[in-house]
Amino acid sequence: MAPKRPTGERLAEAVEGKIGIALRDAALLDEAFTHSSARTGADYQRLEFLGDRVLGLAVAEMLYETFPDAPEGELSVRLNGLVNAETLAAITEELGLAELIRTGSDQRARAARKQVNMRADVLEALIAVLYLEGGLPTVRRFVRAHWGERARAAEAARSDPKTALQEWAHRVCGATPAYRIEGREGPDHAPVFTVTVHIPGFAEGRGSGRSKREAEQAAATQVLVREGQWEALENAP
Repeated sequence: MAPKRPTGERLAEAVEGKIGIALRDAALLDEAFTHSSARTGADYQRLEFLGDRVLGLAVAEMLYETFPDAPEGELSVRLNGLVNAETLAAITEELGLAELIRTGSDQRARAARKQVNMRADVLEALIAVLYLEGGLPTVRRFVRAHWGERARAAEAARSDPKTALQEWAHRVCGATPAYRIEGREGPDHAPVFTVTVHIPGFAEGRGSGRSKREAEQAAATQVLVREGQWEALENAP
């Protein structure tokens, strides 16, 4: 039998112990940590809607200040990597907040992907509570404490070059990048693929890697750097 989740003042005390910020509205916190499957009345959905927008603003502001020379394309990639469900779920786990979520028994048995989404939604709902009680200054403090190191990681700008290139290509010319395998060398157990990527109106990008995907990522990275969307990073593919 799963342990009973704290509610009311006990929940507020538990949350304060985990995030270091005192919150007064225990009823609002109850909503933030309640999934609809618990069937206890109000759940986190409205708060998650607000928190999603507040988080996006706070992270965008942090990135704008942290990387004054980064182009819009790089900032967008970093933002997407910092506010996606996987990152939010990981922070929820790191803070020990997942154990405070109130759900129905059917939700606890669901697939891992749904668990990730639920943890992400609850964190956004908590951010909404922080915003409603303390405004943007409180949210900024929370975000910088738990997203700051992730934001500064070089890899945050390189999380998914193919997605970044596709988004950029759609914006500038309305086209989807086309990848083509140009060559394969080396033995079967250690092949090296060479791939080119083509976007109408732009020079092709070229990259190599130990798999087709790795080579495609390298080709996409080359174009993003060349077109000024990403800064060249040391040891980048």
